[in-house]
This record gives sequence, C-alpha cells and structure tokens, in this order.
Amino acid sequence: MKKLGLLLALFSFKLCLGQEPVQYVNTLMGTDSAFELSNGNTYPAIALPWGMNFWTPQTAKMGDGWTYNYDDYKIRGIKQTHQPSPWLNDYAAFSLMAVTGDLQYKEDERASWFSHKAEIAKPHYYSVYLAEYDVKVEVAPTVRGAHFQFTFPKADSSYILLDAFLKGSMVKIIPEERKIIGYARNNHGGVPDNFHNYFVAEFDKDFQITHTWGDEWTLDLGATEKEGQHVGAIVGFKTEKGEKVNVKVASSFISFEQAQRNLDNELAGKSFKDIKEEAEAIWNKELGRIEIEDDNIDHKRTFYSSLYRVLLFPRKFYEIDGNNEVVHYSPYNGEILPGYMFTDNGFWDTFRAVFPFFNLMYPEMNKQFMAGLANTYKESGWLPEWASPGHRDVMIGSNSAPIIADAFLKGNVYDKDVDVLYEAILKNANIEEGRPESSVGREGLNFYNKLGYVPYDVGINENAARTLEYAYADWTISKFAEKRGDKKTSRRFYEQAKNYKNLFDPETNLMRGKNKDGKFQKPFNPLKWGDAFTEGNSLHYTWSVFHDVQGLVNLMGGEKEFTTMLDTVFSMPPDFDDSYYGFTIHEIREMQIVNMGNYAHGNQPIQHMIYLYNYAGESWKAQEKIREVLTRLYSPTPDGYSGDEDNGQTSAWYVFSSLGFYPVTPGTDQYVFGSPLFQKAKLHLENGNVFTISAEDNSGSNFYINSVKLNGKEYHKTYLSLKDILPGGEIKFKMSDSPNKSFGQHDNALPYSMSPKK
Repeated sequence: MKKLGLLLALFSFKLCLGQEPVQYVNTLMGTDSAFELSNGNTYPAIALPWGMNFWTPQTAKMGDGWTYNYDDYKIRGIKQTHQPSPWLNDYAAFSLMAVTGDLQYKEDERASWFSHKAEIAKPHYYSVYLAEYDVKVEVAPTVRGAHFQFTFPKADSSYILLDAFLKGSMVKIIPEERKIIGYARNNHGGVPDNFHNYFVAEFDKDFQITHTWGDEWTLDLGATEKEGQHVGAIVGFKTEKGEKVNVKVASSFISFEQAQRNLDNELAGKSFKDIKEEAEAIWNKELGRIEIEDDNIDHKRTFYSSLYRVLLFPRKFYEIDGNNEVVHYSPYNGEILPGYMFTDNGFWDTFRAVFPFFNLMYPEMNKQFMAGLANTYKESGWLPEWASPGHRDVMIGSNSAPIIADAFLKGNVYDKDVDVLYEAILKNANIEEGRPESSVGREGLNFYNKLGYVPYDVGINENAARTLEYAYADWTISKFAEKRGDKKTSRRFYEQAKNYKNLFDPETNLMRGKNKDGKFQKPFNPLKWGDAFTEGNSLHYTWSVFHDVQGLVNLMGGEKEFTTMLDTVFSMPPDFDDSYYGFTIHEIREMQIVNMGNYAHGNQPIQHMIYLYNYAGESWKAQEKIREVLTRLYSPTPDGYSGDEDNGQTSAWYVFSSLGFYPVTPGTDQYVFGSPLFQKAKLHLENGNVFTISAEDNSGSNFYINSVKLNGKEYHKTYLSLKDILPGGEIKFKMSDSPNKSFGQHDNALPYSMSPKK
C-alpha cells in the first residue's frame, strides 16, 4: 500500500506538471569545478532526501575532495560518499567497480573511459557505460543503501571490485552467501577512535573467483579476507552477453549486524526496478511540494535542480534497530544511543536560507533536526557549528543559535528538546573554556562580553565577522528568551544585539576591525579579503546586521546614504586585496569574473544584501538586481552556480528568490520581496493548505513589481509574513517593464528592524 500511495502521488504530479519534477533535475549542475574556480563544487549525488548514504561516480583518486569533475573522462568506480564539501572532504567511503578481461584493480589502471552521452544522472537513478569493459552500470538508492545492476558482455572473466579505501579497512568474501562484508574507516576528523562504517554487499550470482588486495595494492590470489590500511575484494565469474548481475549494498555506523538489518529493511525482496521506482516516487513527492507553472523550461530545470540540492543535507546519521527504534552511533562519544542524529552541515552557510526553508516547507523534518541538535549537545556538551560527522574546526560564528531560535519561534521544536536547546545556546554565549574546537561555541567570547566586540589585535582572526555574527545571534537568543518568558535574559541579549554598532566607522560608513584599546585597526582597506572578515571584505560584511537594517541605515546617515553605499558595491570595478591569503582564493575570482562589481554572490555573507534596498525605500532596485542574479548567475548546467553551492544554501537562495521573497532575518516571520521568476508557483504546505504565488505579465523584461494583492486585497508591504502563508491563499504580483518607485514607500511597508526609523 505504501508503494501504491507513492506511485499515485507521482502520477498526480505528472498530471499537474506535464512532466514529473524529478525529470527536471540535473544532478550535474555545478560539477564543472576545480580548486581554482568553483561553479558549484558539487558532485552528482545518487541519494534520497537527507539520506544517510549517498553514492556518486568517482573520477578522481581516493582522498581527492573534487571526487567528480565534469571535464574528466575516466571513472574509477561508484563510491558511497558522505562528503558535504570538497573543502571538508569525505569519510566512510568505499566503492564498487566492474571490469572484464585481464584483471585491472588498481585505481588508475581500472579507470574506464566514459562519455556524458552515455550517462544518465538523476537523483533516483544513475547509469553509465564503461567503455573499456563494455559494461553498463546502474544505481538506484535507498536511505542507507543502494541497488547496483551491472550489465556485462559475454566474457570468461568478468569482475566486480569492492575498494574499501585508505586509512583503515577490512574485507571478507563469503562465497556460500554470495556476500562481501567489511568496513571502511577513512575520515578527515570529527570521529571517535572506534569509528567504523560497516558494509555488506549481496550478489545474485555465484562467485567463481575470489581475490583480495592488501596494502600497497598487493594482490592475494584466492584469498577471501584482508585487513590493513587499504584493502579490497575481487569476485569474478563468466557472463553471457547482456547478463545482469545485481548487487544490493547497505552500511551502518553501528555494526555488521545493523548493516545487514539496513539492507534487509530497505532492499530485501525488491528488484532493481522496484528500488528505482520507489526512489523516483519519493523525490517526486518532495520536489512536488512546490509546483511550478512556467513556459521557460530552463528556469524550471534550474529550480528543481536547486531544490534537489536543498533537500540533500543535513544527512541522517541514525538507523532503525531490531526493535524498530531510532538509534545512532554518536560521532561525539562513540556510543550507541537512542534518538535522532544528523550531520554534514555548516551552519555559517545554512542558517541564512536552508533552515528557514525547512521551517516553511518541512516543519516536521525540522523538529527532527532540532532533536538531533539536542542530542549533539547532550553527547558532546556543545552545539555543532560544522559537523562532519562530529565537530570540525571550520568557519566561524555562533549560528546554531539563529537556527534553533527560528525553529522554536515558529513552533518547530519538540517540547522535550526546548529546555536542552535553550541551555545549549546560553552556554555558547556564556562560556568560552572547554570547547572541543575553536569553531564551536564563540571564539573570543570573553573579549566580546567584556568589550562588546572581538578585538583585532588579540590573535583572533576574522574578528569583525565574529562580532557581527555574535550580535545577530544575541538578537535571536533574546527572541527565544522573550517567548519563554525569561525577561532578564531577553533584555541582556537584546542590548548585546546592538554590539554591531561598535565596529561601525562613520568616516567610511563601513564595518572595521577594532583594537583592544578601542581604536580602529590601521591601515584599513575595505577591499581586503579575510583578515578581520571571513571569505569577504568590509564591503561584504558591513551588511551583516540582519536584525537591525534600519539601525544600519541610521548609522550611515539615512536612506539616501544607505542606498548609495549599496549602489557602490555594484558600480565599482571588482577590485580586491588578497594579501591576507597570499594568493587569489577562488571566492575572489568568482566575484571578479561575473561583472557585478564587488558583489560576490558566489559566497554567503552578501547573499541577502540586494534585499536591503527594501528597507530604504528603493525596492525596485532589489527587483532588478535579483532578477539579474536569478537569470545570469544560475543555470541547469555543469557551470550553473557562481561559487560554492554549500549544503544547499546557494540553492536555497535561488529557490526562495525565484518564488519572489527571501528570509533576510531568520527569527522573524517575514520574507522580503524580490522579483518572482515564474508565472505561477503553488506551495503545497505540510498542513494541507496551498499557497499560490502568481505573477501577471511576468517576462524577461517585466521584472518590476507594479502592485500586489493578497487574497484579492491590495497589499502595500514589501514583505510577506508566515501567518499570511500558512492558512493558504494567493498572492498576486502585477509585473511591469518599468519600476513603480512609489511601491513600498510607507513606513509600515518596511520589514522588521530592531531600531525605529529616524
């Protein structure tokens, strides 16, 4: 019955859209990337939404974070991957590969030529032709496993290889059970000493040949078991032309027994066709929650390809035990514990739009994410900021607070988790000592709480960026405390949320590093990337006052001065100072080449900036620039992003912005207007209601908002509230080829800010 329900849902979406939404997805979007220049830094993930395990074709060597590059022409295998970013790299990876003829098992020698002309890359299905061996490989995913189907030629010697990778591995071939079991321990940190990924692979064909290899690629003919730093297994057989060999694979972070249970739960008794159809139906159900009606097929492809990316992370790091209970291996203390756990997420990126999207479209899922954060705190004593799978020393900020507060304020935290999460965010804001990594909690907290900022000259890098992000986090804590009735705490953090003002330099109208003695850091170059800021410069980070844009307007001297500063970012050349890094990092190059001045959409700190025109009475400028970014910096192609995609954040910007609004300030219930891209979009909300967004006369030249109606009534605000969306209804934008400069001019039309307008 469950399968029937999923297939019926798939059929209904096909009727509505004319094509199933998953068919619009190009998982190769963003894969034409390199260390020097990111067009997404993605790989084609063969996975279910938030799946514990992903699979991907591997064109690079073991350990290379750029695991699949569109311009590569050889495939070394299909690997199980948990990589959230090439910069974090992978963990718990192993791969399968097919060869025929003379046995080639080393990663360079076994690599086969392939062509994108003989490759199909979808979320629920991947197929590639291995030209060297005349073998077709197909993969369909489950949450914790996958079904492989290898179509062989007529051959006396056909092989399937399982490479358990470097940094500690084991394989055991069990011929009488047509099975390979083993484990992979590879990682780049964030794991306890007892970390293992246990795997099991079941075949539907008897093995005529069994070999293993050990360290240094040493082949052991006829062997069935091997353990070492890098081992692998080889099984072989004769095949007829067109013969299909099926392999069902699953893994577990808990035990071999649990890996087998995961395989039995998700794959047993099902054909390859069954698994493929189930995965397709699941993706159509999730992607189909937003129904797009538009004549521009490339825009639809970009939308659903981006939405696919939003729904990949954070990944499930829990399993279902023999009692049908949710359990997890803790990447924090190494124990097997009850409850949810999720991982592979950098909150510095995803607090901005990914988690706000979950609060809007996936509130129940977000409750599970919050339960996972509560468990992380209970198991490690701290909230994660960049988990992969445990705490990693990456990026800055205290952005778990906005994520948790936004969920709580929108009612998306289980009651049992509220007290734990409140305690956790207060610990982050009160205690600096004992943190497992400098990225966890708040680096420089004692200075921040004493001086109201993190000083430039005390050996803490990216200090101005930290101060700005802490101040916003303080505002979200204040709102959390206010709703809980904790007035004293709310007042304290409300005042601390004004700390951004301590770094504002009235001489330049920019944020600037400040020394411990209260004097601004010198010399000051607003074009200098890094140093006092994170992956950006002062022109980018000055706008990181999410909670008090009006306060920033006031500091700059008023709306005219504010919008002039915004304009300057776009009108100036893409000049930069990369001396802090000693070379031109890819984020700088990505800003430089897109011809939008110093606007660096390829990195997260500035992605909300265009929307700030709404706060200063020039919303029409936001409309034109947002439409430009939507149509020029995104496409459903291998170079389809303008920088790192980053756990769904750059995709979530597109998803929100193409619908016509964006969550500038998580912690409020507001979504600030931009320029809707589609003729019509329907949000199928989790509560069963439907909210429709239509844009009359929308076109490539008609991107300005002339007027707005909400449920048939004239609407003059420059934002939409969650309470307007949840009951269902319709918002109608009337679009024009010329700006309506009177739209959004009234004070009550402006989005939320802490400070009143002067």
